[in-house]
Parts: sequence; C-alpha cells; structure tokens
Amino acid sequence: MEWSRQVPQWDSVRSRRTSLGVGAREPPGPPRSPSPSAQSEQGDTEGVQMLRELPLPMGLKRAVRQVRDLQVPAMSSRWQSWLRSQNTRLRRLQEEAGELLGRMQLWRKPLETIGGQFGGGVQSYFLFLRFLVLLNFLSFTLIAAFVLIPNLALPINNTDQYSSNASTGLCRIYDPTPEGLVDFYSYILDLLSGTGFMELSVLFYGWYGGVGTAGVVGGWYNVPVAFLLTSIFYLLFCLCCIIARSGSAVRVAVMTGGGTVGGYSLQVFTGWDHRVTGERDTQLKHSSITYQLQVELEEETRRRVNASRSALGTAALYSVRLLLNILVLGLIGGAFYCIHRSTVFSQSFQYQDNFFLNLLVEYLPSIVITAANFVVPTLCDIIARLEGHGPTTQIILSLLRSVFLRLASLGVLLASLWSQITCKGGTDTSNCRACGYNYKQYPCWETTVGQEMYKLVIFDFLIVVAVLLLVEFPRWMVVDYCPCSLARWLGRQEFSVPQCVLGLVYGQMVVWTGAFYCPLLPLINTVKFIIFFYCRRVSLSLCRPAQRTFRSTSSSFFFLLVLLLGLCVSCVPLGCSLGLLQPSQSCGPFRSLRRIWDALPDSFSSLHPTLRSFLLFLGTQAFAVPLFLLSSVALCSTVAVALAYSRSVSLLRTQLKLEGRDKLFLVKQIAELSSANQKSAAPRGPSGIALDNWDSSGPLE
Repeated sequence: MEWSRQVPQWDSVRSRRTSLGVGAREPPGPPRSPSPSAQSEQGDTEGVQMLRELPLPMGLKRAVRQVRDLQVPAMSSRWQSWLRSQNTRLRRLQEEAGELLGRMQLWRKPLETIGGQFGGGVQSYFLFLRFLVLLNFLSFTLIAAFVLIPNLALPINNTDQYSSNASTGLCRIYDPTPEGLVDFYSYILDLLSGTGFMELSVLFYGWYGGVGTAGVVGGWYNVPVAFLLTSIFYLLFCLCCIIARSGSAVRVAVMTGGGTVGGYSLQVFTGWDHRVTGERDTQLKHSSITYQLQVELEEETRRRVNASRSALGTAALYSVRLLLNILVLGLIGGAFYCIHRSTVFSQSFQYQDNFFLNLLVEYLPSIVITAANFVVPTLCDIIARLEGHGPTTQIILSLLRSVFLRLASLGVLLASLWSQITCKGGTDTSNCRACGYNYKQYPCWETTVGQEMYKLVIFDFLIVVAVLLLVEFPRWMVVDYCPCSLARWLGRQEFSVPQCVLGLVYGQMVVWTGAFYCPLLPLINTVKFIIFFYCRRVSLSLCRPAQRTFRSTSSSFFFLLVLLLGLCVSCVPLGCSLGLLQPSQSCGPFRSLRRIWDALPDSFSSLHPTLRSFLLFLGTQAFAVPLFLLSSVALCSTVAVALAYSRSVSLLRTQLKLEGRDKLFLVKQIAELSSANQKSAAPRGPSGIALDNWDSSGPLE
C-alpha cells in the first residue's frame, strides 16, 4: 500500500534538525549549536508539519503522533516479538481450524451449488433444513445417553409395590402382545401405526422402566427422574440452539431493515444475487426483480388510493374485510371440528378383517390434518386477494393464517385425545373413577399419544415422497415434453419456500410434542429430514421458483421466529401431562406416582444433605432477592444501551437520507452547469453560428 511506503519517511522527519526560518533572528557572531530543547522543539514543529502533509488516514496519523509523543522505540523487545509471533501462530491455527470445520460441514458443496443456481432465498430453506437435522441428531444423542442406554445396559430391579386393592389391580392390566398366529398384513399395519409388536419396543414410553417395575435400574439409576429431566433439558437445549442461531439472523435483519433507503434503490443496487448462474436462472431472477418492482409500485399506488378514499369508502372496505375474516375463522373452525371428529372416530373404531380399512382409520386424523393444511391455506390466499391489501400484506396474512392453522391443529388433536383419556368427551365416566383415566380403552395412554405422533411423522414423510413422485415429476414430464398449449399454460409446479418451511416447522413441532411419549422420535425425524433434503433438491430441478420470494436475510429470521413459536406451543401439552394428568399405572417409569412431576419432590429426600441444603438455599429469599436485583440492574442497563443505540441508528439514518438528498441536488447542479458550459464553449462557424447548428451543406439561412 502507498501509506506503508510513506511511513518510513517519519524517521527522516524525526532525524532532521534544520531550522524552519521562523522566529527571531540570532545575533551576529560565531555559529552556536542549538540546545537540546531547541532541537526538540524544532523537530516537533517540523514533524507535525510533515505529518500533516503526508497523504495518510487520520487514524494512522494519530497513531504515529502518539508513538512519537511516547518516544516508543522502533524496534520491539524480544518479549514483544515472541508475543507477536505467538499471536500470529494462534491466529493461523484458528483460521486452519475454521477452514477444517467448514470443510466438515454437512452438505457444504450441495448448498453452495444451490445458492449459486437458485439464489440465497432458496438456499436459506436448505440451511434451515440442515440446522434441524443437526438439532434432532444432537437431541437424540442426549436422550440416548441418559434414557435409552441405561435401560439397555443395566439390569432392571423390580422394586414396585403392588396394591392389594382390587380397583388398583384393574389399573395395572396391560398386555398388548397379540395372541395366536398373526398374518403378514398385521405386521405391516403394526409397523406403520406403532401397535402390536412395536408397542412394547424401545420406541414408546411404555417400555421404559419395564412392565411391572417402578423404573429403578441397577438399584442406583433413577429412571423416572432421568426420564423427566432429560425431557425438560431436551426442550431447553433446543431453545438455546434456536436463540443462538437467531442472534446472527436478527443482527442482519436489523442492519438491512428499517427503510433507510427507498424500495426502488434497494432493488436496483442490492436486488441482484451474483451467485446466480445460467440463462434460465438469470431469467428467473430478472422476473423476480421485476415482480418486486411491480409490488413497490402497487404499494405506492395503494397508499395514494387509501389516502384519497372517503370515509364512506373506508367503512365499506373495513366491513368487507370483517366479513372475509369471519369466513376465514369459519374455515379454520370447520377444519378443527373435522380433526376432532376424525380423532374420536379413529379411537373408538373396532378393527375389521379389511387391512386397507384398518390402515385408513388408523391414519384418519393424519389425513384430515394434512388435507386441512392444504385446502384451508389455499382458500385463505384467495380470500386475501379480495380484502384489498397490498401484495406484501397478502403474503404476511396468508403465512400467519397458515402458521396458526398448523400449530393449532396439533393442539386440537391432543385435546381430542385427552378428552377421551379423561372421560370428558361424552364417554362413560365410570371407566375413569377407579384409575383417574380411561383404563379400559387406554391402559397405557402415554403410548397411545406417542403412537399418534409417530403416525403424523410417518404420514408427513409419505406425503412429501408421494407429491414428488406423483405430482411434480409427471407435471414436469408433461410441461417439458408435451407441445400443447395447455401444458405451457399450466407450467411447472411452483417451489414455494415459505410453505416448505412451514411443513418443516410442523414436523419439528410434532417431534417436540411427542418426544416424551416416543423417545426415539428425534432419530426418526433426523432420518426423515435427511431424505427430505434430497427430495427437495430433486424438486428444485422439477419445479419453478415462486415469483413472490423472500430475501434471504428476512426469510431466515422469519423461519427461526416461527420455529421458536412452535417450540413454545409444544411445551403446553407437555406441561399439562406433567402436572395435570394421572400417569398410567400399568406402564412407564411413573406408574406408582399420582402426577409425573411428583418424581422430582420424591427423589429430593434421597439427595446428600449438603446438596439438599444448597438446593433449599436456592429457593430462599436470601438468594432470590439479590438475584432479582442483579437481574433488574442488568436488564435496565441493557435497555438503556439499546435505547442509546436505537437513537444513534435513527440519527444516522436521518443523516443518510439528508446526504442522499444533498448528493442528488449537487448532481443536478453539476449537470446544469456542465450543460451551460457546453453551450457557451461551443465553437462557432465563420458567420458566428455555433457548429452544433451548422449544416454540412452550408450555413443556415
């Protein structure tokens, strides 16, 4: 760099001791050598003058001046050289470790290829899918280390105390093992629905602790406490991972958002994705930017129309929107009612000899939920176009309604199940008096809930594969190889990133809800999402990108926000199971307890006295009050810093807008002056006529 070649001149500046010729003259006489103080003053003055003339950055000039004032020697000591070399080696080691970790990332090259061919918006979906794969795998590792492996490796100690009460003995009858010969179709049905031979496997809740045991393994490992704490820490671990990943997405979204510049300039200067290659992908990106500019124009036109609308027109518009929202609520309510009725019918159905009928009834709630998640959002999109909103508002409303439908449909399914389990759904309440739950129909109700979550995961996987093979691939074949006009009008299937992400969030929420009842569900979801990655990658080549796209920065933040909302919703049914419902007395590690949460207070008395005293101290006021005060101080300081930063950001944005206007004004002035100078400086012909108006055939008459 240029400044690096000019820095050594400072040594010559400091070494010069010539006079500047400024100040009083010396009396005549023999020349005297200047004193050291005078030399220092002259050197300082000349050094400052030379430093000002050097074309260096202000920061570098300030650093050079500080070094000069402190009289720091040019050569560092051996200790400083050793520290500098160690820092350099540490930095190189960190860079090499970062490169190694980057090479070891899952699907690194395929993700780079996807980002280069289809842009950052589509790539953000696959990055989100990879994050969920790693999250589920780490979650399964946690569950296997503290729940699965101890139950498999250690011997079971039968320490359960059975009651002699006859009514209590009825609650412990549970034998799902089929009797007699079983045909081949029954095994397939059991595999797909989790019944039969799979009901007493490691897949479901009822196996852990052993049938007829209290759940104490090896005499020292408490399975109920391990099972409960692992389930809680599993959700906390997922929460920490989501928050840690969303931190960078929030920072990028805040830096790129806020409307600092207009939407037009944002699309013109930052809309193009330079990783897009290929003629087809380039044309798609062109059309996407064109659509975004059309959206900006439509939004501006709609704002002007809304500003000029009369009071009567505004009242009519809001009345129409109110009626349409009532219609949307009716559609969502109808979907919830269908889910409830299908769940009740599926639970009360008696098996027949027809294999396909039994399979259809087993998956009836999953089929209704999937159909509702497809039909209702499509109708909501049509209704959103009639509400008079802009394109951006239409997308936001459609996504919010889809998110609400997907999250609430799972809650309706669980509420319908629990109404049957607790005899509050119109069933005979006499079955719940002896045990606190419907022990005849649900001897191990936790396993029944786990089976429903298992079927939802399996059916979601089957639907994605079936859509790829039966819808997207045949449509691609017809559009690309059929020359008819109908095929060209139909076009390829649209690859909608938001809808695909909502499907991932729905599948992950099912896993969070059912992991307590089906501990191996994270492992199943890991395999499912890995297959999803390759299926969606094939879908990219068979489908066309959606015109209404999200930017990669805003979409990443939106995906994580919806995922965090799904995690919060999943904690609600788990909390109800832990604190409200009576655990099954015939299966599972909590069979001898009145509530699942009672496992923690019961195990508290068996702790070491020192640890017990410490935990009791954590619950006293002597610990809670200082912790609350420190948290309040930290929160207030954080809020104050955030407010200061927000004010600074708002001032900088205002200054940026003003500077943009000033530059625009200066550009106009320069253009006017340059045009005026060109007119005044134009050469003239022999008759005084400007050559711009001179005709080749002769002067103008």
